[in-house]
Amino acid sequence: MLSEAADRLRDAGLEPGDHDWLEQGKAVDLAFAGRIETARDALRGVENVMDVCVQTSTNRRKLLLVSDMDSTIITVECIDELADYAGIKTEIAEITERAMQGELDFEGALRGRVALLKGLHRDTIQQCIDERVRLTPGADILLKTMRGWGAHGLLVSGGFTDFVAAVVEMAGFDSMAANRLGISGDFLDGTVDGDIVYAHEKARQLHMARQQLGIAPELVLAAGDGANDILMVEAAIDGGGIGAAYHAKPALIEKANFAIRHNDLTALLFAQAVRRTEWVMG
Repeated sequence: MLSEAADRLRDAGLEPGDHDWLEQGKAVDLAFAGRIETARDALRGVENVMDVCVQTSTNRRKLLLVSDMDSTIITVECIDELADYAGIKTEIAEITERAMQGELDFEGALRGRVALLKGLHRDTIQQCIDERVRLTPGADILLKTMRGWGAHGLLVSGGFTDFVAAVVEMAGFDSMAANRLGISGDFLDGTVDGDIVYAHEKARQLHMARQQLGIAPELVLAAGDGANDILMVEAAIDGGGIGAAYHAKPALIEKANFAIRHNDLTALLFAQAVRRTEWVMG
């Protein structure tokens, strides 16, 4: 696979250089001389068997991680799991899938799904967190390792504050932005309180966090899985950072500069030239 990658670069008129195993047989850096865009095009043919991140050799380690939550940092879509307790998971999940594919207006789809949850007891939220919410493999290692060199983790979600606050604690994020479920007494009232956190707001949160923390644009890493993450991912890329699509929908993969198809979230550490021996575990 390494030889094929080198051959593809050479065939594109680029000069492959030395390689450096970040983990033997698992992840490798391959240097080359030439345009990044040319290299990225040349290596598209190997992405069916390995994940490829084409980038400059400088500023690899990022200082701001901005990530989506559902199906990225955790393995589930929280609204779908919450709907399961109301007996309408299939109906809700179909809408969720279409929204993440970019086929539906996100705000309208979210308000419509939440309306269907009206009458669900508020205690169901914590039950759902306890029984269904699990971190994606590598999520905690990614956060702990990056925070070890001083990076800030921001979790931005079109989901709900109760779930997001729990995942912030589980994974080790520093801050969050999410939607608030409307609750009347002990029951969901079928509304979302306040403005919706959607695509534009996710990108705005990235820019705001970067400016408040004084972090250079090229030191930003954004990750997500759906169409709702496109603007956030593009914001990271436009600044010279990494915009990653994690086991994502085609609409996001098309915009990202790093598509993770085969590995877990520790691929984002390899992309930052972090050897496995440097990971912060446990």
